[in-house]
Amino acid sequence: MTFSVVVLAAGKGTRMKSSLPKVLHPIAGKPMVKHIIDTVREIGAENVHLVYGHGGDQLQERLSDEALSWCLQSEQLGTGHAVQQAVPHIKDNEDVLILVGDAPLIKPDTLQRLILVKRSADLALLTVELEDPTGMGRIVRDGDNVVAIVEHKDATEQQRQIKEINTGMMMMAGADLKRWLSALNNNNAQGEYYLTDVIEMAAKEGKTIKAAHPDTAVEVEGINNRMQLANIERAYQREQANTLMMEGVTLADPARLDVRGKVTVGQDVFIDVNVIIEGNVNIGSNVRIGANCHLIDCDIAAGAVIEANSIVEHANVGENCSVGPFARLRPGAVMESSSKVGNFVEMKKTILGKGSKANHLTYLGDTIVGEKANIGAGTITCNYDGVNKSQTIIKDGAFIGSNSSLVAPVTVGVNATVGAGSVVTREVGDEELAIARNKQRNMQGWQRPVKKS
Repeated sequence: MTFSVVVLAAGKGTRMKSSLPKVLHPIAGKPMVKHIIDTVREIGAENVHLVYGHGGDQLQERLSDEALSWCLQSEQLGTGHAVQQAVPHIKDNEDVLILVGDAPLIKPDTLQRLILVKRSADLALLTVELEDPTGMGRIVRDGDNVVAIVEHKDATEQQRQIKEINTGMMMMAGADLKRWLSALNNNNAQGEYYLTDVIEMAAKEGKTIKAAHPDTAVEVEGINNRMQLANIERAYQREQANTLMMEGVTLADPARLDVRGKVTVGQDVFIDVNVIIEGNVNIGSNVRIGANCHLIDCDIAAGAVIEANSIVEHANVGENCSVGPFARLRPGAVMESSSKVGNFVEMKKTILGKGSKANHLTYLGDTIVGEKANIGAGTITCNYDGVNKSQTIIKDGAFIGSNSSLVAPVTVGVNATVGAGSVVTREVGDEELAIARNKQRNMQGWQRPVKKS
């Protein structure tokens, strides 16, 4: 049977003390609710109904690429009332999975377990055991069957000894859900419609109610303030670090790695402290990543070394290349095998050919560099005239002297040499020497400036 998902994301998140809706606060650089949406997509949800309220414009803008049913809860009158807003979108003949929007670490395997339990029950709950369940709704059982959820304030002393608690996540048939929601009332101290009341209704109808459990309690932890946000972020990052280490990566300090996307790795990779990985990053075997590096949507081939404090963004680093320290590869930068960029070198939309080097203080923009060329310290390709960008071509074996400026569009030929300090505006032919600088003058009797009193 197909299933749909209702995500409860209408809360104000007052304790976050933020103008940003709570469910848009990021975990690993992605809104917490987006983690949940991605997870249910992964397990095959047919439809996702998002119940929203506070900050609706921000939510719709941030999630504009998602195919969602938007269900407005204009007044926050409880969890039952929230789910009622999705009723027009729910089919009688489908199962409905209800999730909370502030528990982003829920795993696909856990939800699959809940779905499996639902196949042998009328209603499936996700519950977890806590050492200290104070303040949480307790799960009351009759044998294997759940018969009620009792809120802490309403629980007897005996019921408060129960460690199994409600997570707010459950699954049931669409027709049952609609019937039970229509029978909810708000005759309670808070004047709210509680979704948990459907458990008692199901039990009175003689329905089978069973529970599934996550592997760890952190999967179902909700986020209500900045401290909890930070704790969940650390839990997520610990999991990413553990996964990488199990795949053969050596981490100098697992607590000082941030993965904010997807990373694939080869064997014998070493990653030093304070490295940030964003987007889709591929790292080959025997790669070394130095401290304080930032890798964004890039490919780093086998044997490459990224020295400390370097940024590699939307770029490709070939086999056995060396980058940095303090280098920046911007979008469109491609380093072919065994090439090297050193400290304070920046490349943008540039190909650096096999074995070529730019070791110091260089900017290469909109440039094609051939094989085994040497780019001297302080070299700049002047690719922008204030309106248009033009290309510089430096062919195989060329040598560019220090502090040279190559004014694009311009070509430096095979095995050509540009003398240090030159401003090159015309083509340099193969094996030619280009020197373009003013003649030196040495003046006798020149009076040095003195400091004015």
